Amino acid sequence: MTLSVWLHILDPAHAASVAAALSLSAQLREAGISVRTEASPNSRHAIVLFAAAGSLLSSFLHSLACKTETLAVCCADEPLSPAAMWGVMDAGASDLLIWTANQACAEQIEARLRRWDAVRQLLNGALVRELLVGDSPCWRALLRGVVEVAAFTSSSVLITGETGTGKDVIAQAIHRLSGLAGELSVLDCSTLAPELAGSEFFGHERGAFTGAAQARDGAFALADGGLLFLDEVGELPLSMQAQLLRVIQEQKYKRLGSNTWQPSRFRLVCATNRELEAEVARGGFRADLYYRIAAWRCRAPPLRERRSDIPALASHFLRQLADGRDYALDPAVRDYLLARDYPGNVRELRQTVARLWHRHCGPGPITLGDIPPDERPAGEPPWPDAQFMAAIRHALDRGQSLGRIGQAAADAAIRLALEQEDGNNQRAALRLGVTDRALQLRRKAQADSAKASPDAPGVENSRPG
Repeated sequence: MTLSVWLHILDPAHAASVAAALSLSAQLREAGISVRTEASPNSRHAIVLFAAAGSLLSSFLHSLACKTETLAVCCADEPLSPAAMWGVMDAGASDLLIWTANQACAEQIEARLRRWDAVRQLLNGALVRELLVGDSPCWRALLRGVVEVAAFTSSSVLITGETGTGKDVIAQAIHRLSGLAGELSVLDCSTLAPELAGSEFFGHERGAFTGAAQARDGAFALADGGLLFLDEVGELPLSMQAQLLRVIQEQKYKRLGSNTWQPSRFRLVCATNRELEAEVARGGFRADLYYRIAAWRCRAPPLRERRSDIPALASHFLRQLADGRDYALDPAVRDYLLARDYPGNVRELRQTVARLWHRHCGPGPITLGDIPPDERPAGEPPWPDAQFMAAIRHALDRGQSLGRIGQAAADAAIRLALEQEDGNNQRAALRLGVTDRALQLRRKAQADSAKASPDAPGVENSRPG
């Protein structure tokens, strides 16, 4: 499929922007990229040429931020200040370039478009969608980073996050996306006995110690040509950390009881639920090792930060349990799962869904009767719930007025309903309990307000995540 981009001139009366658009269109088409200039706000990729970094640009970028990778290209006569440049990025631009009338600028733009398209294809491919489930803004942001580091670098990766957030699944995705010929080797550092840790990492020769009846490969040998995943790396004792650092630096090791160096080239991915920076500060984790394993960091968000992913995750777990068959959730069961707390994060959600599945029988959706009696709520799940109250408390702590809180809540509800209904105004209005016309008028009023005041929270200028 041909890569296409929507090119939009924010100020058609600005001569430099028009000239840049003509030059850029010709160069991109020559590079095999389809350029469209007609209005296309649903395009996956957009280039916005602008002459001034003001409220109009901010409002326009905000309106594209949900679905589009947008490259802002400045054609201003005067250079932008660093503050103005950050303002463009904060408004929703994926990157910002300063136009100069030379081939290099077009080449920069082409390179970014091709990278973004490659990342998008991987994000929407079966390899990612079947393993890393969810579409919440924070989860999609994480996935983008995972795809970029896995598919386009050989960097070591440190995955942080609470227990049960799916750090091991992220490591599996990195292995698949890396294109490595070797296997994924997993070593859980929290289960290593001190007296056997060396053997687990380095392997040993026959007779190297009491009980070593035969030679055995360790994690470094098994990971050669592949990926080594060290789960709970923060549990490693300091002595083992020093030995691990040497292997990472020199890419070779010796089995216990051997004098022969063995090469091992592997990609390293580590995970921890500890704050390793704090461990480094107190001397519990080596600083030099930390900087080696944390060349790229990604944080797996807890389930409470991505609650909108709960229905999709529940359906995914049901398909796994039902050998690929789809089972729907009754609306009341869906509400029950959304209202429930999950201290154990995604792992606890999966266990909850498994209990429902094991009680379910026959065809048809999962129903309230499938919820174990001792797990059923005393009444209808309370709303507003704790998460909502915490958000209101945070707004009050920041000195927001009642009117501004109510306005922000209504605008957020509209934006989320539109996202969930893929921008369909009629279905979003039905979900919100208002008429289609009322929602259209509300969105238009918010767009007009955003143009007049780019800092005001609204539907069109609220950047997700």
